[in-house]
Amino acid sequence: MDAPPSLDDLLKFMTKKGASDLHLKPTRPPLVRLQGKLVAIKYPALKPKDIEGMVMPLLNPVQRKKFEDRQSIDIGYGVTGVARFRCNIYQQRGATAAVFRRIPFEIRSYDDLNLPEVVRTFAHFPAGLVLVTGPTGSGKSTTLAAIIQDIAQTRPCHIVTIEDPIEFLFTDHMATMSQREVGTDTPAFQEALRNSMRQDPDVIMVGEMRDRDTVSTVITAAETGHLVFSTLHTNNASQTIDRIIDSFPPDQQEQIRAQLALVLRSVVSMELIQRADGQGRLPMCEILVNSPKISRHIENGEIKEIHEEIENSVAYYRMQSMNQSLVALLANGAITYDVAREKSLDPEDLSLKLRKLFPKIEEAQREGSMGPSPADFASIVELMEVKKLYDEQEERWKQRMQEKDEQIAQLEKHVAGLKQEIASSGMSSADLRNQLEALRVERDRQVRDAEARVEGLNQRIRELNQQMAAGPKPAAERPQTGFFKK
Repeated sequence: MDAPPSLDDLLKFMTKKGASDLHLKPTRPPLVRLQGKLVAIKYPALKPKDIEGMVMPLLNPVQRKKFEDRQSIDIGYGVTGVARFRCNIYQQRGATAAVFRRIPFEIRSYDDLNLPEVVRTFAHFPAGLVLVTGPTGSGKSTTLAAIIQDIAQTRPCHIVTIEDPIEFLFTDHMATMSQREVGTDTPAFQEALRNSMRQDPDVIMVGEMRDRDTVSTVITAAETGHLVFSTLHTNNASQTIDRIIDSFPPDQQEQIRAQLALVLRSVVSMELIQRADGQGRLPMCEILVNSPKISRHIENGEIKEIHEEIENSVAYYRMQSMNQSLVALLANGAITYDVAREKSLDPEDLSLKLRKLFPKIEEAQREGSMGPSPADFASIVELMEVKKLYDEQEERWKQRMQEKDEQIAQLEKHVAGLKQEIASSGMSSADLRNQLEALRVERDRQVRDAEARVEGLNQRIRELNQQMAAGPKPAAERPQTGFFKK
């Protein structure tokens, strides 16, 4: 094509191809991102004036002034019947360039997005802070939109979103929606957040926590009884908590750790990974739920211990690490072994986890097969042995649970008896106190009587001692008695 295509034609083309992004850069043909990879469209290279002619008419006077001042601006743009697009127009090497992110009109559900079941529960939190994190293009906004849509359809509440720019367009269902765009409906995130407190919100969604003031206001909003959702560009839950705390000066970090430990409800860290069949991408997710141990680790600044606690809390809290998510995808045949190792932040740990579950996985990969041959009966025998071990373990577990139930019943009976004894003791405590007081009075009386008798005896002893000291009386003085009296 000799003439440059129109912007709407390019956006329609990328939507038709299922691309997520469109890149417009001088001296290059238009580029689209398909399945995570940039691919050039078969058009002539664009000139600076071609790009300016496409994107500058999208800006109103206020936005044009902002672009001239900052050399970059985010805007929203829609093509009727096609999709909405989040656009960033920026300067590079003195020329204008732009990137358009496609935002479908239809908001996808949890099942469509292949999200873990635990993510559904995040829409039911009464208050607190929920964060969705990941690199650019990892599905953060799409996941957040699914949660907000779920809340809108199931809870009679007021939802306020603050975005730059507005991406997904929500409609009122059971909830009423208020969507505010930074630069159009409000000058800044912080001011919009402060104002939202006077708008009777139940749920607040902040498009991105970009600076310390926004982070502080978000935490304060969560502390005041609101359910707050937001996003961050971090790779895992531990890094997310570190990023929030490190955004504050050292003298405030202890307070922020205490606040975060109190208000944080969950963190979902995401990245998209290529499917094994090549038909699109799937999310690999790290899930953190703020359990008592996690809260204590956050408050004490023990960030390194959070990863271990995530991996140890799969059964009860349904948390999972990135490597555990990769293992699940690999075990279900959704991704390939090579892609899993390529995407893992800790490939050695992933390899160890896989060898524990599938001892021959690496040999199978070298041979080009994950599973046994369909004609291999030995593999069936192995499975039968595994099933037998599983059944035995399940029976032992049931027996242990029955024993525990019996112990609990005995303890409950013992506790009930103790409570009854305590109750009966409480009824006779007044009588016991009266008896004790009577005994105390009687004891005092007996002590006084004994002291009086002792004193009388001592007096008699003193008299006798005095008589003995005076000696015997003369005969004339002694009274005559008996025979000699005459």
